[in-house]
Amino acid sequence: MKNIEKIIAGAKMVLEDNWRFNHTLPSPKVYPFQWNWDTAFIAIGYANFNIERACGEYRSLFKGQWKNGFLPHIVFWDEAKSTEYFPGSSFYDFSRSPNVPKTISTSALTQPPIHAFALEYMYSVSSQDQRIAQLIKELFIPIFNYHSYLYKNRDPKHEGLIYINHPWESGTDNSPVWDDILTSMKPLVPDYDIPALRKDTRHVNFAQRPGNYEYQCYLFLINLFRKQNYDDAAIFENTPFAIQDPLFNALLIRSNESLIKLSGLLGFDDKKDEIRSWNERSIRQLNTKLYDHEAGVYNYFNLKSGKSINKLTSSCLIPLITGAPEKNQIESMIGLLTGSEFSGEARDLFLCPSYDSTAPDFDNKRYWRGPVWINMNWLLIQGLKRHGHIELADRIIRDSIDLILENGFFEYFDPKKEQVSGEKHGYGSDRFSWTASLLIDLYYNHLKS
Repeated sequence: MKNIEKIIAGAKMVLEDNWRFNHTLPSPKVYPFQWNWDTAFIAIGYANFNIERACGEYRSLFKGQWKNGFLPHIVFWDEAKSTEYFPGSSFYDFSRSPNVPKTISTSALTQPPIHAFALEYMYSVSSQDQRIAQLIKELFIPIFNYHSYLYKNRDPKHEGLIYINHPWESGTDNSPVWDDILTSMKPLVPDYDIPALRKDTRHVNFAQRPGNYEYQCYLFLINLFRKQNYDDAAIFENTPFAIQDPLFNALLIRSNESLIKLSGLLGFDDKKDEIRSWNERSIRQLNTKLYDHEAGVYNYFNLKSGKSINKLTSSCLIPLITGAPEKNQIESMIGLLTGSEFSGEARDLFLCPSYDSTAPDFDNKRYWRGPVWINMNWLLIQGLKRHGHIELADRIIRDSIDLILENGFFEYFDPKKEQVSGEKHGYGSDRFSWTASLLIDLYYNHLKS
């Protein structure tokens, strides 16, 4: 592939430029701290060429873990940067919880639980490097404790499905899935002066970011949780936002699979039965409660309304990474990936848009409302290969690499193939770490071999 070696060198330089003393920033201007699931995707790339950095990423992230096992979505390593990001550590006021770390400030939200899966993958692509084996030994119990926290505190019906309490916990912040819920919150939401508070739109075009009302809701929810002193039972009782998300639960199931596999390898056999019990319940409910047989895809479920949310996003396909889907379910999701929803009417879209391209509120430029994200593509590639759909996985690999070659290391990309020549069609932050990192992994493990 033309210029690929040069682009890989550029990707490594992005990671070098974004590295700070013990972690890699997703993007220095827009995201000047350490993010939870970004760490996993960044470490996956490092595992192919810099094991020490890969291990350092993870050791830094888990220093922010709370005493009850909760793993926050931001670790605020450099408080001097707090004026460059909103909401920063002071807005969370996380010390209201008795579970917080003593010396490190964090957020009080989490993100999809990808870490056991990521570490198993890193161990594999590093040819079972003993430094990663040691890292897994160190983090096995912290990750087990994180999963245990989720099942104890985020599964109020004890059914094996975890709920998220904020759009940011989904990883897909401004997805159209949340629109109706956020609209229903309008009578509750204070009139924060969002344009004055926001820092992101100083660096990224407003048309490519969540809207101001969405930010009103984001802050309202954090303030609500803060008033409950981050007590999970009180939060569930009072929050209007409690969603069982297919992406979040699929990554939990896949990470449980990894913990089961690694438990025997690393001497944690005493945990295997409990993890297997968690996973059996989760898989059963994923397939019975979240799977929509008519639509042929996994849906979201709103615990507050007691109803499914039937909006088609790339998150609805991520259960492909697990062993949960049966053959007919897999074939239905393949049909959606190759149909007009994600491939376009004339196969005129790069895979995979983050939202159904045939929906009236599809937006090819605005964050999680349509653009292609390389991390979601990477997850889909793993799922497709797991279930033997190699040709479609290769198509997503080619589309991902072409988007980066043509546009650069952007945060997300326009899925439309028919574009104005000479214009960049990458959006959000440039020189984005997980885009660079996952390109490196695709090169080493899917192209070079």
